[in-house]
Amino acid sequence: MTYEFELPDVGEGVAEGEIVSWLVEVGDAVTEDQPVAEVETDKAVVDVPSPVDGSVAEIRADAGEMVPVGDVIIVFEEEGEETATDEEKSDVPDSTGESETESESERVFAPPSARRLARELDVSIEAVEGTGPSGRITTADVRAHAETDESSSEPTQAIESVDTDSVPETSASRETTLAAPATRKLAAEEGIDLNAVPTDQTQEGEAFVTPTQVRQYAQSQQAAQAADVAAIGAPSEREERIPYRGVRRTIGKQMEASKFTAPHVTHHDEVDVTQLVERRSTLAEAADEQGVSLTYMPFVMKAVVEGLKEFPALNATLDEDAEEIILKHYYNIGVAVATDAGLMVPVVDGVDRKGMLQLSSEMNELIEKARDRSIAREEMQGGTFTITNFGAVGGEHATPIINHPESAILGLGEIKEKPRVVDGEVVVRSVMGLSLSIDHRTIDGATAAQFANTVKRYLETPELLLL
Repeated sequence: MTYEFELPDVGEGVAEGEIVSWLVEVGDAVTEDQPVAEVETDKAVVDVPSPVDGSVAEIRADAGEMVPVGDVIIVFEEEGEETATDEEKSDVPDSTGESETESESERVFAPPSARRLARELDVSIEAVEGTGPSGRITTADVRAHAETDESSSEPTQAIESVDTDSVPETSASRETTLAAPATRKLAAEEGIDLNAVPTDQTQEGEAFVTPTQVRQYAQSQQAAQAADVAAIGAPSEREERIPYRGVRRTIGKQMEASKFTAPHVTHHDEVDVTQLVERRSTLAEAADEQGVSLTYMPFVMKAVVEGLKEFPALNATLDEDAEEIILKHYYNIGVAVATDAGLMVPVVDGVDRKGMLQLSSEMNELIEKARDRSIAREEMQGGTFTITNFGAVGGEHATPIINHPESAILGLGEIKEKPRVVDGEVVVRSVMGLSLSIDHRTIDGATAAQFANTVKRYLETPELLLL
């Protein structure tokens, strides 16, 4: 018994997913809950498990294909179903009196693309003769079979009416061209205008084009294009198109919604973090002994929480429908992370209730999960304030975009040695740039500056964080 498995809603309200890769092939045995595919949603890559014990009978979606939730992506042959042997089936004639085994289609060697094309052209895949290695069926084999069937089904009178003595049509000035449906489909797939295909055949007084003529014309066009490419350089070497979808598209929509919803104002400042650099260097050794990598980020998170306690307007959201500002008395800090798929924001909950080592451990784990795309959707939700460290790749100041519906985001620049006046003398100090973007609908510029000053005070004197 076969089981058609539909792409499930692997997230909250996900409408579609991209098949990143298949973890099984046709014929593989599977067990219930065994991952069979990796699917990318708008937030992360998730494993899709098998719902049954059995084997893979058919794969209906290619890697890289976008599939709507609810579409069948794979077909399983469930375990435990009794099937007749080949000898038993050979003794039982079908409705036409022929002895064919019902499992013949399962033994056909064809990739998902060929099977899908066969369904589109209404071709029985087991009737197609494969020309690939070990008799594997290719998409070209499917098209050829469809065209053969189409040609054989043409009315005899129509075939006899072809006028082979007519003057050849070789120009692209024709307004109408007759062709079988399969030929028209082939032309569309090749990007060929049927009216431009040279032909010396007519049918019912009109030019008639065959699949062979379409292929020949396509090959001649490709040869001409190749000659042009050789002269001016291959377009593929000058341009590259990357699909705008999945996580990247979601990030783009989120940024667009934030930028055009909240009027952004960015406050820039600098902070002397010389003591922080020294303190972190000392504590890092003790953290290493406990297996924790201590960065500057936990110190910044703690300093931000102190600032949010003094200026709760920055730890708020605006409910536009209710016309209310919602002040949050909890502190879930998001940390923007650069990944291969784009910027992702894991959230560390309850930062005010955790020590430096616990913050470091949790944050490092979330960052690693974000980068290897194993992070759960709920681990990137519920944030009240976000920190982004663009200084990790260089740069002192930026204009970070608020992680909507939050009200503010703090950007950290690169720590650089700069001259500063201390007690009347010019000395070298470690200095870090700060870039604070706020939603000007709910936060005034003066409030933003006061918040930044509080954060600076704790970063300049990190011992205050221990009180």
